[in-house]
Amino acid sequence: MISKLLKPERVILDLKGKTKKEVLKEMVDVLPLSEDKKKNVYEAILKREEIGSTGIGKGIAIPHSRSVMLDDVYLVVGVSKEGVDFDAIDGKPVNLIFLLCATPVDPDSRYLITLGKIAHLARALSKDQSYLNIDNKEKFIKYLRDLEAKGG
Repeated sequence: MISKLLKPERVILDLKGKTKKEVLKEMVDVLPLSEDKKKNVYEAILKREEIGSTGIGKGIAIPHSRSVMLDDVYLVVGVSKEGVDFDAIDGKPVNLIFLLCATPVDPDSRYLITLGKIAHLARALSKDQSYLNIDNKEKFIKYLRDLEAKGG
């Protein structure tokens, strides 16, 4: 499921942002949307973060939101080698960010299913941070695909 949504153009292996907001903006900017729609999606994600941080700990965050501006389920994955303060539950910087956004109406529940799969995958990723050393988008996607296939 995750690997089906992942496209090389939506993988950022060297996030430049130093703050949560900068990183989220950088990730939303790769979505295939108009500037107006990107702005609305970004604001929806920030609103979700105000409810509670999506930094789940162990270096991983899963910011997510639904927006009427979208026509599909989108996944962007970003890696920050230095780490970003994401107000994570364990207080540690975040290195791996899965940004998931979708339409409010999702008859196949792809958004919730993907969110669950990412959370499951995050458990395996929290034990193995070799993703920090991958510098090729195709290899990174293969790494996640293999981990997902192993039931990670």
